Amino acid sequence: MKKLILISVVILMAGITYGQSIQKGNLIGTHVVTVTLNPGVTMEKYMEVLKTKLIPELEKTYVNCKVYLLKGIRGESNNSFGFLYVFKSAQDRDKYYNANGDYSELGESANAKLQPVTDELEKLGTLTTEYTDWIVQ
Repeated sequence: MKKLILISVVILMAGITYGQSIQKGNLIGTHVVTVTLNPGVTMEKYMEVLKTKLIPELEKTYVNCKVYLLKGIRGESNNSFGFLYVFKSAQDRDKYYNANGDYSELGESANAKLQPVTDELEKLGTLTTEYTDWIVQ
């Protein structure tokens, strides 16, 4: 829980500092990622697929969403990885996810479009996340 709060604060502060456009009503999803690599796979290779393939596909598939890859550099989450999802609104997120966190019908369709990239990632290792969604006040 502390990691999620820390990541959220750092990202929101970074956004404000560099003029990113986070606005009231945006939904911010913070995900702390645990990666278990398959034998012979480097973290650099795994991260490269996330950056060059998964994130661009997520942004094409999820309407009104921007996705950022995070790397903890200090504190409790030092050397951890995460994702920051910025949806225009909770309603935009709700198109893809039900209240219990499962995919909606549209989310299932989006997930099917992402399958080639997720298949590639599964060959490299497994990824699990813990998440919290926030509404910008």
